[in-house]
Amino acid sequence: MDAPTAGYAFEYLIETLNDSSRKKFFDVSKLGTKYDVLPYSIRVLLEAAVRNCDGFLMTKEDVMNILDWKTKQSNVEVPFFPARVLLQDFTGIPAMVDFAAMREAVKTLGGDPEKVHPACPTDLTVDHSLQIDFSKCAIQNAPNPGGGDLQKAGKLSPLKVQPKKLPCRGQTTCRGSCDSGELGRNSGTFSSQIENTPILCPFHLQPVPEPETVLKNQEVEFGRNRERLQFFKWSSRVFKNVAVIPPGTGMAHQINLEYLSRVVFEEKDLLFPDSVVGTDSHITMVNGLGILGWGVGGIETEAVMLGLPVSLTLPEVVGCELTGSSNPFVTSIDVVLGITKHLRQVGVAGKFVEFFGSGVSQLSIVDRTTIANMCPEYGAILSFFPVDNVTLKHLEHTGFSKAKLESMETYLKAVKLFRNDQNSSGEPEYSQVIQINLNSIVPSVSGPKRPQDRVAVTDMKSDFQACLNEKVGFKGFQIAAEKQKDIVSIHYEGSEYKLSHGSVVIAAVISCTNNCNPSVMLAAGLLAKKAVEAGLRVKPYIRTSLSPGSGMVTHYLSSSGVLPYLSKLGFEIVGYGCSTCVGNTAPLSDAVLNAVKQGDLVTCGILSGNKNFEGRLCDCVRANYLASPPLVVAYAIAGTVNIDFQTEPLGTDPTGKNIYLHDIWPSREEVHRVEEEHVILSMFKALKDKIEMGNKRWNSLEAPDSVLFPWDLKSTYIRCPSFFDKLTKEPIALQAIENAHVLLYLGDSVTTDHISPAGSIARNSAAAKYLTNRGLTPREFNSYGARRGNDAVMTRGTFANIKLFNKFIGKPAPKTIHFPSGQTLDVFEAAELYQKEGIPLIILAGKKYGSGNSRDWAAKGPYLLGVKAVLAESYEKIHKDHLIGIGIAPLQFLPGENADSLGLSGRETFSLTFPEELSPGITLNIQTSTGKVFSVIASFEDDVEITLYKHGGLLNFVARKFS
Repeated sequence: MDAPTAGYAFEYLIETLNDSSRKKFFDVSKLGTKYDVLPYSIRVLLEAAVRNCDGFLMTKEDVMNILDWKTKQSNVEVPFFPARVLLQDFTGIPAMVDFAAMREAVKTLGGDPEKVHPACPTDLTVDHSLQIDFSKCAIQNAPNPGGGDLQKAGKLSPLKVQPKKLPCRGQTTCRGSCDSGELGRNSGTFSSQIENTPILCPFHLQPVPEPETVLKNQEVEFGRNRERLQFFKWSSRVFKNVAVIPPGTGMAHQINLEYLSRVVFEEKDLLFPDSVVGTDSHITMVNGLGILGWGVGGIETEAVMLGLPVSLTLPEVVGCELTGSSNPFVTSIDVVLGITKHLRQVGVAGKFVEFFGSGVSQLSIVDRTTIANMCPEYGAILSFFPVDNVTLKHLEHTGFSKAKLESMETYLKAVKLFRNDQNSSGEPEYSQVIQINLNSIVPSVSGPKRPQDRVAVTDMKSDFQACLNEKVGFKGFQIAAEKQKDIVSIHYEGSEYKLSHGSVVIAAVISCTNNCNPSVMLAAGLLAKKAVEAGLRVKPYIRTSLSPGSGMVTHYLSSSGVLPYLSKLGFEIVGYGCSTCVGNTAPLSDAVLNAVKQGDLVTCGILSGNKNFEGRLCDCVRANYLASPPLVVAYAIAGTVNIDFQTEPLGTDPTGKNIYLHDIWPSREEVHRVEEEHVILSMFKALKDKIEMGNKRWNSLEAPDSVLFPWDLKSTYIRCPSFFDKLTKEPIALQAIENAHVLLYLGDSVTTDHISPAGSIARNSAAAKYLTNRGLTPREFNSYGARRGNDAVMTRGTFANIKLFNKFIGKPAPKTIHFPSGQTLDVFEAAELYQKEGIPLIILAGKKYGSGNSRDWAAKGPYLLGVKAVLAESYEKIHKDHLIGIGIAPLQFLPGENADSLGLSGRETFSLTFPEELSPGITLNIQTSTGKVFSVIASFEDDVEITLYKHGGLLNFVARKFS
């Protein structure tokens, strides 16, 4: 439903990219000096406003407000047309059901249903349907350290299906079958291959078929969700602008980042910045690529699909200047967590954050997207990294063509959306500037007993000494001063070694949680390479291990050439599951155990996991530290935590020369280069191939291709909703609300979860009765969230929250009173009776009605119950917009008034007449059956909202446009 006159007011800004190109763009930089000082993120908002200015949904005044951001920030609402929408399946299904129902309505009105399509590109990822029906135990207790018989693999549940032996096809050099047992028999090291996507044979690192657990779960997923999957497949066939990413491909935010992002859109030879809103909180990850995007509710995304903008208060923009150079020993994780902590302390909630300064170029795209992904941690709407040379280099490795990158760079520089450290025109002006000196972020470890006790690496030696002195507690071991220098000799594999307090006896490199970032695993590998080349080794009694989080980690460690060096130091792959950090370390040698006992030594374990409580790794290892993977390798080489890396060597080379940590520590630039060349390239190629090849089950899934969806009247998941049942070709005059009863009398802070719960369906609820009558057992009810495509279930679930406090009832319960009969009923049952009697309904409420998460059915549900208006003291703005968008009038008490002050009991009936010409904020009079007359505010903010309300809501408005 693109407005034909969009951009008409600013046609004079259209330019051609270059003399030899037909590509055009709106050169918003010609709007004057005000543009030059705008933050980059606001420039993206401005370009979208200029391009979509149609005089109605986007006015010239809106454009000027954004251009005058410096004075208008936080004071005006502005519309924003994102370039695309991203949905996940739970929130996507009601939107697609509405479009399918709209086709029916348009046909009924005599229009062409084939004209009904989303107004912008819409990608829907089916990633929220997977449930773990089958699993295999990832924990192997007391593994055999000598390469003897492997313990039996954990059983599949619930069907106890054992994995088949899956041979490496066509790989004649494979020394055994690639199954969960034989995969681990490599160089005599215990191993258990149980991970997924992709599984690699360790003998030649080639993909092998997926384990049976994955296949079984996918089989059940397709069976359980067949109706919805068939509907999604039909949607992808018949709707233009809709692409469905099938199950088994990946998570929404990863697919968005790795496959769907354009950075610069090209549509009919018109270039413009990529931007996105979606129903996933991780949408902000793409801010790291210079793409404006954030998460919104289902009804906002549906509005964008229907051709309407997202409305937002013109935000404050906090400029975060990154200066200095990071400490050589600082990893990407240190940087990300350091910046996140700083932003949380400063307070950036509800604001845009934008990064600038010389330090930005030191951050890889992985760093940037991780920082942006942490927005919920520090409360910002988004965290924007403008496109720069680092971005372009990354895009080159992800498969963008040279021609695409050249036009992208030319365009972004023309509209001043390309960040450059040598920016001659200076930096933008921000609402507030905070500075973070990267040099202030120091590498640290956590321990020796709790993960929250952080210790700077530079303070490690002194802190460990203090722990020996302190009383037994969260950190102390209370070792007598005269025993703190004790040394115990051990004989191991024909050589003599010395153990003391602080000696490392367990060292585990694990790529889990924060340390799944490829940069830190590669840093460990590069450090190992340099250590081996310098002649350094790890003492053989130290129990070393390498546990990648997936086969992909093995793949990039191998393709980058560092895996053999890790192995040389003893860090050989032991499997793909939780091991060391859950206490599944192979037993220490008797020599070590006896020495620890003899000297009452405080020996140490060091790992890159996430848990290090005392005795967790091994009951004889009292001090345990969490560290980044490269620091695990470093401390393993040193053999002790009782070391100052700045002044003491790790060891000596064959010539006797001291080798310090700084001699072998890889630079961030080196790590980033290897990461781009060996991780990004292969990862993006694999994902692209997976999406383009599709999923066998998805490819073979039968689905209709008719213009109209063939609704199954027996379906309890997908139903044609009744929003359009009374739709007329032209909107009828606004009808008075006469003698309306109050369905619910509510207090303050009624949330969208009170109105439309998303959780499980209670067995005694109206929705449960509906499902039971259709032959379902309670086990098959699923949740309200899973049944969002069935309006009958969702209407019955409206106000079904057991915590709902209705003043008519006097206690929390999803009940109300049907006043004509005096019965206390479920809310749905009462509303159903009112509708049969032809009685309109209203809701009385207090302050902040509709607060909480944006939820489309919190507006749709009351509408289908017959609610014509809500009268509240105040609203959560987003929910108020939703009420208007579905056709419910948002009425507001005058300031200082409420139901109590007006003496309303809620048992009266209420009547209200609308004037022929509504205007924003107009005052209306309500008359009750008791004779009381009082004034309320019709809480419409602009002509667009009034137009939508006159049409009976957004869906009706758009359906008429197509008719």
